[in-house]
Amino acid sequence: MSRSYDAREERFGGFLENYQPRDTFRHWPGKTITEADDHMFCLLTLASSPLHIDAHFAQEEMDSGRNVVVGTYIYSLLLGMSVPDISGRAIANLGVEKLQHVAPLYHGDTLYGSSEVLSTRVSLSRPDRGILRVTTTGTNQDGIVVCWFTRSVMLPRLPDRVTPG
Repeated sequence: MSRSYDAREERFGGFLENYQPRDTFRHWPGKTITEADDHMFCLLTLASSPLHIDAHFAQEEMDSGRNVVVGTYIYSLLLGMSVPDISGRAIANLGVEKLQHVAPLYHGDTLYGSSEVLSTRVSLSRPDRGILRVTTTGTNQDGIVVCWFTRSVMLPRLPDRVTPG
């Protein structure tokens, strides 16, 4: 027997009712950051600080002696990693409340992400949707937290849960 599979319907994010506070999603796969990845992102975003792109500067001037991966790339990767589990069905991304970079990530390190549901609520003005708040955390290959942020997304509700109003 064959079966039709629609990734958008079956695995790409959920409806508001699919999430409960304290649910944790480990995003997969991780991403090993190459020097080329970091340099390309820096060039695309004009983030050309020697902290990120000048190996000689890093060796001479930085405590670690190595370039650090630009933080906006780390944030972008973590956000992207979370989409299939968290915001694939999002109607809107409502904002980031807090973003913290707490440890450096270097070329050759691997970034892993996970998200924890903080809260859910039905929209006061549109009962067919609701607000999901999550904290997403990034760690390196050694389990050291390098970045975390809290964000809110607007998700549709399950059609059978919406009362006509």
